[in-house]
Amino acid sequence: MRGVLIMHMWMLTKVNNWNYHYRLMKLIKVGGVVIYDDTLWVGWNAMPEEQTPEFRKSIQEFNKLLAADPRIQISQVPLGNGITVCRRIY
Repeated sequence: MRGVLIMHMWMLTKVNNWNYHYRLMKLIKVGGVVIYDDTLWVGWNAMPEEQTPEFRKSIQEFNKLLAADPRIQISQVPLGNGITVCRRIY
């Protein structure tokens, strides 16, 4: 089943975020939207490393991978713990 979804929302977990994104891109139609929640997580991504929990690294890595994914355009919104809106462009 390719290109069947128009929109989907996902709350980040500590593991498997990239695997989920990769699989989801097969289901989202071109022009469809995926919204990831908790992509800033209380500003921990901007704080010194010694003041933040270990899982911050997985959120940072996921954000970097999203930014590098040529299939999507992204917009990160600092509401709550942060949301990232991804629009599939191809």
